[in-house]
Amino acid sequence: MLEVEHLTVQYGAFAAVKDCSFTVSDGQWLMIVGPNGAGKSTVLNAIAQGVPYSGIIRFDEKDLKKTDAAARARSIGVLSQNHYVGYAFSVEEVVRLGRFAHRGGLFSSHRKDDEKAVEEALERTGLTALRQQSVLTLSGGELQRTFLAQVFAQNPRYLMLDEPTNHLDLIYQKQIFALIADWLKTPGRAVVSVVHDLSLAKAYGTQTLLLHHGNTVALGETQAVMCPDNLNAVYEMDVASWMRTMLKQWNNM
Repeated sequence: MLEVEHLTVQYGAFAAVKDCSFTVSDGQWLMIVGPNGAGKSTVLNAIAQGVPYSGIIRFDEKDLKKTDAAARARSIGVLSQNHYVGYAFSVEEVVRLGRFAHRGGLFSSHRKDDEKAVEEALERTGLTALRQQSVLTLSGGELQRTFLAQVFAQNPRYLMLDEPTNHLDLIYQKQIFALIADWLKTPGRAVVSVVHDLSLAKAYGTQTLLLHHGNTVALGETQAVMCPDNLNAVYEMDVASWMRTMLKQWNNM
């Protein structure tokens, strides 16, 4: 279980996240939603130990601040929204980097379980045929699948995803979320995602954390949190009406 208690992230006088608390249990997919500047990615960065914070973040009752990076990586995998690659590594080489946390060190030899994890990650993400291709030649969707495969090869129990389909075409959005949903079917796993697309949050999230200006507006089951009163107050518009208006464009096709 992931436990976040009284999380606060402060940059000088500016509080990006204020006294945020939630838990994520095995089998759950927590969506973190809210307008730009709500503090969504900051929460994820704090869990990944990428920003200083006050409060406590525990995984399986262990304080993540006191857990070494390799141990964290064996439990929690992180997929960011942007990947800037300036090297001609192959797809397989990038995926294999996901096994580093399970090895004794930089120069330790590959083990059979490393090879199995890499092969399974390539197969799960449909990248086996591209394994020898340079990542510099990949499309945006293929590149995101490559880094998702790297996280799968890492074999964590929990995934932290920051806008995993940001800037991707619809087909790649569908592929990425389907892959994650399939990965989540294995017992003992959970997902935390930052998303802007409220339709994706409703379609895949079991729980939702709604943030606004760093404050927790609502937390709980997705359908209960994403109700008109909550969404309209945060987004300052009739969200459901707008979504229905957009849907009408497709009803006569």
